[in-house]
Amino acid sequence: MISSIRHCFFSTNNDRNILVDRITIVIYSSHNDRYIAIVAEQQEETHVSRDEEIFHAGAPRFSRRRMIALGATAISAASVAPLFGNARAAAKQKAHTKERAMNHKAYVYTEVPVATPFENVPWQRINEAIKPLPGFINKTWLSGVGDHSAGGFYVFDTIENAQKFVTGYFPQEAKSFGVSQTTRIFDAAATEEASRDMNSMHYNGKIDQRPGAFVYTEVQVHALPFNEAAPWRAFNPVLKQQPGLLAKTWTSGLHSGTPGGFYAFDTIDNALKFATDYFPTETAQMNAAYTTKVFDASVTVAASREMGSPFYA
Repeated sequence: MISSIRHCFFSTNNDRNILVDRITIVIYSSHNDRYIAIVAEQQEETHVSRDEEIFHAGAPRFSRRRMIALGATAISAASVAPLFGNARAAAKQKAHTKERAMNHKAYVYTEVPVATPFENVPWQRINEAIKPLPGFINKTWLSGVGDHSAGGFYVFDTIENAQKFVTGYFPQEAKSFGVSQTTRIFDAAATEEASRDMNSMHYNGKIDQRPGAFVYTEVQVHALPFNEAAPWRAFNPVLKQQPGLLAKTWTSGLHSGTPGGFYAFDTIDNALKFATDYFPTETAQMNAAYTTKVFDASVTVAASREMGSPFYA
C-alpha cells in the first residue's frame, strides 16, 4: 500500500524541519514479514532501482537520488494493525454517533441576554464543559440578530438527561454571566414525522448550502398529543413555499404541548420576512400568542461545528 502527502515539512533526525515535495509511506510484505518505509523527496521523485539496496533483504529498493531522509523497519502484522485499526475505529465511532443522533428523544432551547457580539462569547470553554454531560449529542449555537443574545439548540438522548441539563448545568452557566436565562425542553419523539417531512437536519435532512440564519418559534397553545392536535399536516406544504427556507425541526413543549420549530434559512433577510410577515398569519389561524427569534448563523459556524451540529456535518 502506498500513500503520499505532497508539499509538506519533514523533520529530520537532527530536529531540522525541511520543506519537501512529497512524503511517501509504503507498506509492503515479504514472506511472513511486513515492512514500512517513509521516504521524503525533494524536486525529483524517488523510484524503485535494481542498482541500490537500501532496505531489508527482500524489500523493494529505492534510489537515493535527491532523498532527504528515509527509514525502514521490519514489523509484524500485529504492529501494522493499529495503522488501519485507528481508521476503522474512527469510522465505527462516526457510525455510532450518527445512529445515536437519529434516535434522540429531546431538544433543548436556551438563550441568555449577554448583549455582546458572538466573538466575545467564551464558546470554547463552554463547549468543553458541555461535551461530557450525560446524554448530550449535539448543539447548534445561536447569536441573536439585533440584540446579540447567545444560546443554543441542543439534542439529547433522553428527556431525563435534558432535564438534568436545564436544572443542573445551565443555570450555573447563566449565573456566571450575571444574567437571566430562558430554557425550554421539547419532546423530539412526538414531532419526528412532522420534522422528517420538513427536511429536518436532525433526521439526516439534506441542504446544499450553509444556513445564513436560524429562526426559533413557539405558539401559546396546548396541542397534545402533537400528531393529533397540532396542524402540521396543513402547515408543512405552506411552509415549504416560504422564500429561503432550508429545513425545519418541529418542536412540542414538554408538559405544555406548545408547538413551534427551529428553522434554517438561507439569509437573515428571508428569516426576518418569515418571522414578521408570514408567521403572524399562521398564529392568527390558531388564535394564539407566539414567540419568534431570529439568529445570525454566519457567526457561530466554528462553535457549532465543534459541537457536532447537523448543519455542518
